[in-house]
Amino acid sequence: MPYKEFKPEKLYYTIGEVAELLGENTSLVRFWAQKFPEFIKPARNKKGNRLFTADDVSNFKLIYYLVKERGMTLDGALNRMKDNKDGVDRRVDVIESLTGIKERLQEIQKIL
Repeated sequence: MPYKEFKPEKLYYTIGEVAELLGENTSLVRFWAQKFPEFIKPARNKKGNRLFTADDVSNFKLIYYLVKERGMTLDGALNRMKDNKDGVDRRVDVIESLTGIKERLQEIQKIL
């Protein structure tokens, strides 16, 4: 999984922080935020900068998974998320968790 493991630590994340977590550029994050307004609702600070919540970041990860890893179109990903609002394909969370476990086990193996 190319994006970084995400552990909610802050109330808001800047567009740059979200882009870094996803391993993508800020223009893609901005584009996805515009394409998925039902799921990503950035707040704005006094300067007008977008600020994203931990839920927004989770939805970005889900979009990343559906579009980049599963190869879905943006419309397909949007429909998938709309069809399953309650338990939206949270496999991405499980995969991220398992990836973290694998990395920790590999670190332990190197020590032994």
